Amino acid sequence: MENNNLLFHRLRSIRSRKRTAIKDVEKKIRKKYNRSKELWHLRRNIRWIPLENPYQRGFVRFFVVNDEVKRSEDEDLFEGILKKINTYMYSESRLFLKKRKKFGRRIYVEKAQKLNLISFYAWTDPKFGLTPRERQYFLRKEEYNPFRKRNETYYEFIEPWRFTLRIKPNMITHYKPVDAELEKEYAEIESYISQYKVAGIIQKTINGKSNAWKKEYETELIKSRKYANCILSAKVIADYFEDL
Repeated sequence: MENNNLLFHRLRSIRSRKRTAIKDVEKKIRKKYNRSKELWHLRRNIRWIPLENPYQRGFVRFFVVNDEVKRSEDEDLFEGILKKINTYMYSESRLFLKKRKKFGRRIYVEKAQKLNLISFYAWTDPKFGLTPRERQYFLRKEEYNPFRKRNETYYEFIEPWRFTLRIKPNMITHYKPVDAELEKEYAEIESYISQYKVAGIIQKTINGKSNAWKKEYETELIKSRKYANCILSAKVIADYFEDL
């Protein structure tokens, strides 16, 4: 009888077995996720090897400081700004053309190239390296993002005439060797963790930390219509009780 009671207490409930199974799955997913991050760093840190015979692959277009600014005392200032907002565009020919339809016909027009905009988070990030003097040449703007359904803040350089476009041959001088086994393992793990249910578990158990966007949501909540309506309704209620 005592042996039967001991055996009964050792038996696990259905709830306990389910909890253990869920934990085992989460451990497996966490292990795969950590391994994918390791492989990502390994792939990124593969050293570039110089080519014995460099070759040209199209052309590259980018911004440089114009001659007028180079002759001034602010050359270093605008060189530092350009490093943070410069853009590079690649093309097979020097013309940098793209197809466009006009009156039912396909024509070629020149590709437009602009300087980068600085996001609000890069603007406040000390690692981005904007100095107080460099900040004076940027204008704050807000634009509605239809994907996030909210206004986003960015900073635009106000004197783009200080830079001019330059085109030069795009020379391939180095190459990065491909590790077949590393790429195969990385592809298999990425295929696994990108599944819908697995990605949901990763978001909930691994990335489910404090919301970094909370402060911004709170500041935008004050400007929202719902919050304004709440303020108005509260004032109406207060006035009603004062009249009593």
